[in-house]
Amino acid sequence: DKWILAKINIFIKDSKQYYESFELYKLVKNASEILDDISNWYVRRNRRRFWKSENDNDKMAAYSTLYNVLLTYVKVLSPIIPFLADKIYDNLVCSFAENAPTSIHLCDFPEIKIDQEVDYQLIEEIDLVKQIVVYGRSARNKVNLKIRQPLNIVSIYLENDKYEIVEKYKKQIIEELNIKDIKFVDNV
Repeated sequence: DKWILAKINIFIKDSKQYYESFELYKLVKNASEILDDISNWYVRRNRRRFWKSENDNDKMAAYSTLYNVLLTYVKVLSPIIPFLADKIYDNLVCSFAENAPTSIHLCDFPEIKIDQEVDYQLIEEIDLVKQIVVYGRSARNKVNLKIRQPLNIVSIYLENDKYEIVEKYKKQIIEELNIKDIKFVDNV
């Protein structure tokens, strides 16, 4: 949750700069990347939280985080995709909140949440884990090994200061790549 909230805060900050400098092509590229982070990482990594049977605080926190991230994302993009953003806003907000503005274009542009200090180290760590998973999936695809087929080990080469990060998130990498262990290799 902290990672995706930090990413959306950076997205808000960057999008303001892109709008002010009329660099919409950069905004669209950034929006595509954050959407990939939301759908292909955050949602996938939190499937169990979303689908568990009990309605505990953890499940509600996951839903709340996803709702706020999606709403913020749509508000940021509303000037460049006005009709689609308004339709999504209508589905997300107007269907449930009677006193909400009737259009996304009547809402304020999202502000950076000051109480959510951006944790750049966390972002760097999770982005490294994502990159390892992407490379691992790519290697599997290249040799036509489906993700459902478990593998014994994956060998990883990293810069010296990155090994602790992989150890810290080893469980997530193992789950994502369907492997049993990770081995570190030296540059040969």
